[in-house]
Amino acid sequence: MPTQHDLFSAFLSAAKIHGWSRQILEDVGGDKLTYRRILATSLACGAWARRFSAEREVVGVLLPNVNITVPMLLGLVAARRVPAMLDYTAGTAGVAAACAAAKIATIISSRRFLDTLKLQDIAHSLAGSRVVYVEDIPQASGWLRKVGTGMRAALFPGMPAGTAAPDQPALVVFTSGSEAHPKGVVLSHAAILSNIEQLGQVIDFNAQDRFLNTLPLHHTYGLTVCTLLPLLYGARICLHTSPLHYDTIPRLARDWRATCLFGTSSFLYHYAKHAHADDFRSVRHVVCGGEKLSEEVRTTWMEKFGLRILEGYGASECAPVISVNTPLAYKQGSVGRLLPGIEHRIEAVPGIAKGGVLHLRGPNLMLGYYLHDRPGVLQPPASVYGAGWYNTGDVVEIDADGYLAIKGRIRRFAKIGGEMVSLEAAEHIARHAAPQHQHAAALKSDVGRGESIVLFTTAPALDRLALARAAKALGYPELAIARHCVHVDALPLLAIGKVDHAELAKQARQLPSHPAPGMG
Repeated sequence: MPTQHDLFSAFLSAAKIHGWSRQILEDVGGDKLTYRRILATSLACGAWARRFSAEREVVGVLLPNVNITVPMLLGLVAARRVPAMLDYTAGTAGVAAACAAAKIATIISSRRFLDTLKLQDIAHSLAGSRVVYVEDIPQASGWLRKVGTGMRAALFPGMPAGTAAPDQPALVVFTSGSEAHPKGVVLSHAAILSNIEQLGQVIDFNAQDRFLNTLPLHHTYGLTVCTLLPLLYGARICLHTSPLHYDTIPRLARDWRATCLFGTSSFLYHYAKHAHADDFRSVRHVVCGGEKLSEEVRTTWMEKFGLRILEGYGASECAPVISVNTPLAYKQGSVGRLLPGIEHRIEAVPGIAKGGVLHLRGPNLMLGYYLHDRPGVLQPPASVYGAGWYNTGDVVEIDADGYLAIKGRIRRFAKIGGEMVSLEAAEHIARHAAPQHQHAAALKSDVGRGESIVLFTTAPALDRLALARAAKALGYPELAIARHCVHVDALPLLAIGKVDHAELAKQARQLPSHPAPGMG
């Protein structure tokens, strides 16, 4: 599935097809951008970036889901810089670690944004990086003439100077959640555009669609699927600043007449809880990724809104989508079939009878990692199957029809009594016992047992007896029942909406060795 484009030339092609005057992008501020305005702004941003950065330099971008972020990315690409999307929710240490791994010397941000979210400490603490602000982009008449010249160059045959080869780095995103240090995932233009094409082959997105994007642009789910895909399809995009505005987003979907909505199971749970029955009446595709779809969430969306959630599976390393259920190819309990062009291998794991660790190769695979122990040095993907293969770390089963079922991450298996037990099984038991609540399992060392399972739950009355009854009904062995239970008001979430398993693992390690009262 080769592509001859880079991101900027793909944007220009889309604008020519759908019309330069087409309104394509808006944010909560109400400003609406046409393709022409995006082009003008992106060229201005690129010209500005040339003043303080070098060709092919990795430039940090610390901006929220607002209109300026999209042309900033395109402008950096046009100027042959590599934007690195920084997660402002990671805190000072997280942003600093990401900058160190990718050797980021300059960060583009906004004073208004940092002031609004009280994030000035991040900018002040990055001693090794310079922070520049979008408020300082020049507005002089000479600059405007340059933009006009750049637009004329872009609109005529032959690309303007600065476009990149498809196999060159397009942008960097950073992993989060389960790693001790963030890893910089380097994605090529071809990988991103291939993933967009792969998705377009299995789901019928079109120029009449209206994408409501509440997911952060520093994550590939929010960037590739919810922003770049519709931008290149001519579908309108509404950027919302936070997926945590649970009562606002359903109303926004209704008033804006959204047709495509994306989220994690946790976010979709809260949207359904706060929504009226007609808030999603215009929606035709609801896609869930990032974490396992709860059966309760799936049922609620069908019963309350008449919408079938299309569950998918992905990883930043794959730009990000790997598989997805579609309106025409759907199997409940699975994450769909692998996208076209993706090869796979299943590595057997001792102690796990069915399935194994998934390894992938395909046109949407990353160029490699930037790691904390070798800053700025690209580490290409490789696995036991050779160079160019990616070890997902996920234990999966693939049935005879090609549908993929995720059994859990290899790091989310406990060895108890000599048996491998999935934390996903412990969570499934808890969901069966208390379906109206949220649950997440973690591991802790346990004297005499090696490891034990800790269940964090929002169900105040859930105990081991109820879990044992649920395990029996589901046919799970006693080893899959959580030994410790911690009752919480809410589970900690990452910005993308995944449960923060790293934080829960930290809390689990701090628990006493004996089980909580009533847990046996």
